[in-house]
Amino acid sequence: MVLFPMLTLSQEAEGCDGARYRYLVFEDFDKIEDVVYGSNIAANGSEVNLEMDIYLPQGDSLTNRPVVVCAHGGFFMVGNNESPDIVPICEDFARMGYVAVSISYRLGIDNWLNLQTSMQEAVLRGVHDGKAAVRFLRKSHEEGGNPWGIDPDRIMMGGSSAGAFIALHAAYIDEDEIPNIINQEDPGLGGGVEGESGNSGYSSEVISVFSMSGAIGDANWIEEGDVPVVSTHGTDDTTVPYGSGSVQFLLIDIDQADGSLTIHEVAEENGVENCFKTLEGADHIPHQFSAEYYDTTLSVISGFNSRMVCPTYENLCGYYDVTDVPEINNEPDDPIDCPQDIVVNGVVDVSDMMAFLANYGCTGDCVGDFNNTGNVSISDVLSILAIYGSYCE
Repeated sequence: MVLFPMLTLSQEAEGCDGARYRYLVFEDFDKIEDVVYGSNIAANGSEVNLEMDIYLPQGDSLTNRPVVVCAHGGFFMVGNNESPDIVPICEDFARMGYVAVSISYRLGIDNWLNLQTSMQEAVLRGVHDGKAAVRFLRKSHEEGGNPWGIDPDRIMMGGSSAGAFIALHAAYIDEDEIPNIINQEDPGLGGGVEGESGNSGYSSEVISVFSMSGAIGDANWIEEGDVPVVSTHGTDDTTVPYGSGSVQFLLIDIDQADGSLTIHEVAEENGVENCFKTLEGADHIPHQFSAEYYDTTLSVISGFNSRMVCPTYENLCGYYDVTDVPEINNEPDDPIDCPQDIVVNGVVDVSDMMAFLANYGCTGDCVGDFNNTGNVSISDVLSILAIYGSYCE
């Protein structure tokens, strides 16, 4: 019973063939620019439209692909959906078969004399916008005819530096954990954790988050049952603490935060699935400036998250060559004689599993008693699992 959700994700139609979502299986990508996903009040009081660029694997025929929502860095002061710290990541995610989304979000500091409060407000604005982007994708699937071929049940979020702050806080902060120094009555800050940046009525939940040189206000916001997390971080980061410490801007201490080391210690303590790669001797966002760090960062994130979207993939946390695409045999197996094809359509699939589960525990002459033991039991479960996905005569 527990394995059943994993089986539905392992079907060939979902693309979990052992290469997709883990290797660069597509040569190129298509890009749709500046899609408006919401709007809200910025730090300067103006209403701004929020935009995203959407990257699609070129020539792909699947229409139920997982999505990676990516947010750029820039200390909540500069950057956009074309920022160089995030665009190559989106391009390569698309080449792996994902729909990759690079979002803009509200920038700006409204009080230079109180940087601690201003930065915390900026993080909350970013969380609101990131959540609105996720809701927009689900809305496009439900109301817009799924124009980008996404699977609304497989959406992940991550980012670089400030973008990683957004993803981590969006995943782990609860309503009552919003810092008291933020006045949620101020324009653009209302709406609690979800915010008011658009697309209400849809879920903003994600299945995992990734962080490149990121941090969170308090790692103890991470609790048992929270979504998995994967991170990379340089030990010599002078902007965002590798462990716990000060976030710095122009050598000025802005606020205290828990960096990747602390995040993953707390995640481990709480049984939250996680993967952390330390980049020895590296400073802030090293993937933007070093091909070696980029390759490591991409493989660590994609190796971990590929198992989030394809639970049957082996666990992988570390560097591997994303260009070394394994050969995949897409030819169907020779058909076999399988009584497990209960809903006869030539393949043992979800419909057969549902019919089988409806008869589990039956005694006597029962549908699903493949082993002829007189009752539908665990041995029959193992029998149908053994040939799940097989073609039948």
